[in-house]
Amino acid sequence: MICLITTIVRVVILYAFVTLSIRLMGKRQIGDMQPNELVITLLISEIAAIPLQDTTQPLLFGVTAIFMLVILEIVISVLTLKSHIFRKLMNGKSVVVIKNGVIDQNALKQVRMTVLDLIEQLRGQQVFDVSTIAFAVLEVNGNLSVLLKSAEQPATANDVNAVKDDAALPLPVISDGKIINDSLSALELEQRDVMKILKPHHLKPENVFLMTLDRNGSCNIVKMRKK
Repeated sequence: MICLITTIVRVVILYAFVTLSIRLMGKRQIGDMQPNELVITLLISEIAAIPLQDTTQPLLFGVTAIFMLVILEIVISVLTLKSHIFRKLMNGKSVVVIKNGVIDQNALKQVRMTVLDLIEQLRGQQVFDVSTIAFAVLEVNGNLSVLLKSAEQPATANDVNAVKDDAALPLPVISDGKIINDSLSALELEQRDVMKILKPHHLKPENVFLMTLDRNGSCNIVKMRKK
């Protein structure tokens, strides 16, 4: 009877602590997790199972290990917010695998993805013809984002009697005050081109929280909030 009560108490405590830990880490679904977040989540589940399976193991050891993993995840999250280089190191980067209806074979090799895997993901988004795609981007969480060419996109009220430009993929060129050189390379631009766009707005990169830009020259700027 005592063993049964001990097991129940352990289950309740660990359930509450693991739930609190996941809550502190954020509200992402498993499919939306970054690699480091998924690793931490898996480790927490494994560590929590040890004192449940072996009642001779001190409960404090498991709780302490889970607590340290949560602290580690919070520290990593802060570092990824502050450092673009660290974020790329921990989470990787998005890769354009289709551009203007043409599959980038080098990009597929880079992400170790077969063309059959790519076609399967496209079918999952109801896209069956690669030539209708303007851009397809493989995100760091494994999801595939697809932008159809203008002629293939469903018409809306704003499109009536209007001429559409070629579809273009907006890329973040400034994030948290730092210029993203990978995006500039994809857009075939240089840092001075970004400075020219910012000049009429009387802004410098360090004053910009987010700036997106596409090949048509359309940009969106979100200013850094003053502290």
